[in-house]
Amino acid sequence: MQPFSGLALLLRGLTGQKGWRPQWRNAEPKKSYDALIIGGGGHGLGAAYYLAAEHGFTNIAVLEKGWIGGGNTGRNTTIIRSNYLFDESAALYDHAVKMWGDLSQVLNYNVMFSPRGVMMLAHTVHDMQVFKRHVYANRASGVDNEWLTPEEAKAFCPPLNIGDIRYPVIGAALQRRGGTARHDAVAWGYARAADALGVDIIENCEVTGILKDPSGRVAGVETTRGTIHAPRIGVSAAGNTSVVMKLAGVHLPLESYPLQALVSEPVKPCFPCVVMSNTIHAYISQSDKGELVIGAGTDAYTSYTQRGGLHITSHALEAICELFPMFRRMKMLRSWGGIVDVTPDRSPIIGKTPVPGLYVNCGWGTGGFKATPGSAHVFAWTIARDEPHPINAPFTLERFRDGNLIDEAAAAAVAH
Repeated sequence: MQPFSGLALLLRGLTGQKGWRPQWRNAEPKKSYDALIIGGGGHGLGAAYYLAAEHGFTNIAVLEKGWIGGGNTGRNTTIIRSNYLFDESAALYDHAVKMWGDLSQVLNYNVMFSPRGVMMLAHTVHDMQVFKRHVYANRASGVDNEWLTPEEAKAFCPPLNIGDIRYPVIGAALQRRGGTARHDAVAWGYARAADALGVDIIENCEVTGILKDPSGRVAGVETTRGTIHAPRIGVSAAGNTSVVMKLAGVHLPLESYPLQALVSEPVKPCFPCVVMSNTIHAYISQSDKGELVIGAGTDAYTSYTQRGGLHITSHALEAICELFPMFRRMKMLRSWGGIVDVTPDRSPIIGKTPVPGLYVNCGWGTGGFKATPGSAHVFAWTIARDEPHPINAPFTLERFRDGNLIDEAAAAAVAH
């Protein structure tokens, strides 16, 4: 689809959307496809796009029980970074960061990627030791990360209070290539690009059963819109993945928790980067609309609801007010919750399952959005070739059986 000129876009904007074309077709489900993707978020839509764009699949459908981007893709704080500890994680997340750089050009859709820098604060000696270990490990893996003194941290983010608080800032780790993107634009961009390649995007289509043939291989799905046959099925349903996989008799080592965030009233640009604090459990950035986007730690209880306890957000706001006193009089506009699926080692599962033809991409915890293009890219490879891409090869389901864990609990920067 060719982009409109500035004048044409302005004139169309004044028509109240009269004559605007839908960004993707409202497809009706066919009886069969070459591949199905369950989950219409960024990971699922991206996998469908790369299956079509790079692997020649032309008969694909994405099944979404609600609306496109209505799950975790549209309910997060949009932070992008790759400063994870282990080489396997750094490779996976940095693959995504590199793809974020030109994703708008690839999709011909502005995903509003802004590499403004992600700074992770250290408040204790333990924080400092952990983050310096991350810095050294990242540099050894070819991933940018640097250590800042408190004064350098404040110079990079002038609103930061580095002294008169319960947990003074004693340093920070900074990844300058990190930043943010626009979550709904990512979903819409992948949806439009996939649709243009022939992918059917089917909303309001909940999967209620997974079919197998006599040999035990996956054969299709039962949905609220009928039976759909396919020899390959990829599941990318975020916090509900364990529920979907249970339909195929596959039990995953996942726990699902609410993760809350909130935004303030909009103000003029005043916050230049992303700042995260593990000790105080809060993180903050400013959106292009001027809202302060604030995240908290996960709730303490498992749940499939998109809400959480008020005390969690209250604790996060108290921390933000200590770190950035200039925001103490800001009003909060709204809050929301997503459902994060957490594995025992806090790293994702991307690969084959015990059911032939059934693949899963899950367990991202708080790190799902930042990995979107890289995760979708390697997941599509895995589905198309029935073997993992070298980048996602370590992130198998079998690692929990074999003990080859990739423990990234300290890299999340919030409690979960």
